[in-house]
Amino acid sequence: MEIVVDAGDTTRTYEVVAGRAGRRVETTVRRGVVEVSEVTRGGSVVRTARFMAGRVLALVEHPVPRADETP
Repeated sequence: MEIVVDAGDTTRTYEVVAGRAGRRVETTVRRGVVEVSEVTRGGSVVRTARFMAGRVLALVEHPVPRADETP
């Protein structure tokens, strides 16, 4: 998941990835805050990035290529 945030005179890009097999990335928006979390198969949060919703310009989800697909 790629998060593009307004940083005043420029933009900043942050990336949260499911680093290991069995992990996933979950996105939550509540109370003016966007939370992007890496979660294990069992539901435990490994790490979380939080951003003010008013500053988030884009949330970009990049699909993982499958092993059986050929480019």
